[in-house]
Amino acid sequence: MTASDTPEPLPLRCARVDAWDAVGGLVHGFERSAGVAPGESRAASRARVTRALAPFGELLLLRQVHGARVHVAPWASAEPEGDASLCEQSGWLLGIETADCLPLLIVDPRRGAVAAAHAGWRGTLAGVGAAAVAALVGRGSRAGDLLAALGPAIGACCYEVGDELRTAFMDAVGPAAAAFFRPGPRGRPHFDLRAANVAQLARVGLDPHNLHQVDECTRCRADLYPSFRRDGPAAGRLLSFVGFAREGSQAARFR
Repeated sequence: MTASDTPEPLPLRCARVDAWDAVGGLVHGFERSAGVAPGESRAASRARVTRALAPFGELLLLRQVHGARVHVAPWASAEPEGDASLCEQSGWLLGIETADCLPLLIVDPRRGAVAAAHAGWRGTLAGVGAAAVAALVGRGSRAGDLLAALGPAIGACCYEVGDELRTAFMDAVGPAAAAFFRPGPRGRPHFDLRAANVAQLARVGLDPHNLHQVDECTRCRADLYPSFRRDGPAAGRLLSFVGFAREGSQAARFR
């Protein structure tokens, strides 16, 4: 998988999965902050991305709480509380906001269904990626058909954590969780959030060949992505999105 800039005329700069170009009508991306106005508020960022995606569908966002609840879109209320969503209709785009956590996009090309999840360490421990897959499978998808993209997130190079987190994952996952941690230069473990989610998706039946990576560290890449670990509360948000374009729109623009 290669990450490339989304071509014009989409007025967003995004990393995307080139292999997904073969999925007709699919709209997806992991927004890059280069070109975003300095100091842009979260509300302004949401509004800008919503406008940019409007020709293809309506952007739906969640009130994220670092859990594993999955909502089925579209929903009547504004921003339900949860960290994953799924949709089986065209014209709706599922959005996830992150600033070091892992954005996870899932596509079922056979059914024209999608899911999106917000996976920080808490959500990963709670199994949010597995919950999104289970919700799709419960509605007719087959795990082996699903395609998944793991977007930019803080890398193990930068994600220093406490020993208690390693213990929590060992208790939940078993000895295999040892592979998610490595010694850090300051004597504390570093957590591989990406590896933990890859393992979780494999455990629920996704084909490893269908897992795609935009393997860029948000903390390292200040030129491309916001990072809470780097910038603190002033950090912006990386907005990721996935869905099938409404009928009649020119989804080929994304290719």
